[in-house]
Amino acid sequence: MKVLIINIVIAYISLILVGYFFSDRMIFIPPRSGYTKSPKFIELVTADSHRIFAYYLPNKNAKYTLLVSHGNAEDIGYMRPLFQEMHKHGFAVFSYDYHGYGEGTGTPTERNAYLDVDAAYDHLTKDLNVPPENIIAYGHSVGAAVTLDLAVRKPVAAVILQGAFLTAFRVVTKIPIMPFDKFKNIKKIKDLKCPLLMIHGTRDGVVPFWQGKKLYELAEAPKQFYAVGGAGHNNIMVVSGKEYWRMISSFISRYVDKR
Repeated sequence: MKVLIINIVIAYISLILVGYFFSDRMIFIPPRSGYTKSPKFIELVTADSHRIFAYYLPNKNAKYTLLVSHGNAEDIGYMRPLFQEMHKHGFAVFSYDYHGYGEGTGTPTERNAYLDVDAAYDHLTKDLNVPPENIIAYGHSVGAAVTLDLAVRKPVAAVILQGAFLTAFRVVTKIPIMPFDKFKNIKKIKDLKCPLLMIHGTRDGVVPFWQGKKLYELAEAPKQFYAVGGAGHNNIMVVSGKEYWRMISSFISRYVDKR
C-alpha cells in the first residue's frame, strides 16, 4: 500500500510538471503553413509586436460577419474551403492565425491567442469598420475557447461555439485534478451576455459530448444547443449537411435579429 501511494504521488507530480511546462505544445500543433504571403492575406501586428496573418471574404449582401477562430492543428490557408462555404451561405468572413501559425511569428500560447483574437477584432471593427452588432464570433475546439474569451470582454452580436470543452486539461483528465488549468471556459461561460449557439457531435472522440452539454447548461445567456447525431470532432458539417446551415439561420432569426 505504501508503494502504491508513493507511485500515485509520483505520477501526479509528473502530470503537474508535464502540464505546466509542456501543455502549450500539446494544445497548439501548428501545421506546415497552408499559404504563402500574398495580398490575399492581411498582416496584423499583435499587442506584443508579433506578426500574424488574417483572411477576409467581404460580402456586400451579408448583414453579419463571422469572426472565425480555428482549431489547434489548422491555419487559415487550409480553412479557405470552409470560409467559402460560410460565404456561400450569406456571411462575410474574417479569420486569423495564432502566433507561430502560417507565416506568423512568435509562439502559440493561451495568452498569445487572446492577443491574436484582439488584433483580429480591432482590425475588423476599426479598419474594416464592421460594427460589433454585426459580428458573430465563431470558434471551433480551442478556437471556441478563444472566441468565448473575446465575447465576454468585447461586444459582439452572438457567439457560435463548436466542439467546446470545459477546460483544456479536463479534455484529458475529465475531472478537475490539476491545481491550475488553461482556457477555463467553465468559469467564463456564466459571464456571456449575448446569444449563444453551441454545436457538438454526439460521438466526439476528442472533446466528450457531455462537456459541451455541461458548458451549455452553465450558460445564462439566451441559448440554443445543436447536437449532431453520429458526428465526431471534425466532421460535424459533413454529417449534418444542409441542416447545419438551417440551424444557424434559425438561431440568428430567433435570437440575434430581434436584438
